[in-house]
Amino acid sequence: MAVTLTEAAATHVAGMLSKRGYGLGLRVGTRKSGCTGYAYEVDYVDQLAPDDQVFESHGIKVVVDPASLGRIDGMEIDFVRSSLLNQGFEFRNPNVKDTCGCGESFSV
Repeated sequence: MAVTLTEAAATHVAGMLSKRGYGLGLRVGTRKSGCTGYAYEVDYVDQLAPDDQVFESHGIKVVVDPASLGRIDGMEIDFVRSSLLNQGFEFRNPNVKDTCGCGESFSV
């Protein structure tokens, strides 16, 4: 079981944590949302919960809560830039069975 970052994503997260000045890594999870079921949540990790799953990818800790792990296990997160204004995380989740028309939510 793992959630990984590409080198580009790890470099981006490392830069953001450095600018922020503190933080343990990146928290990735899911929440109920949209017409298909779930949406991704991404945030900084400042403190670990006792049941958090911690993975390390390119030197960055990726933290996942147990409730989300089954929906995102095996996922790779990339950071892509298609232009100066259009950049962000891209989620490559092998568990996704369907996505909504706007791309904001998914089902497993």
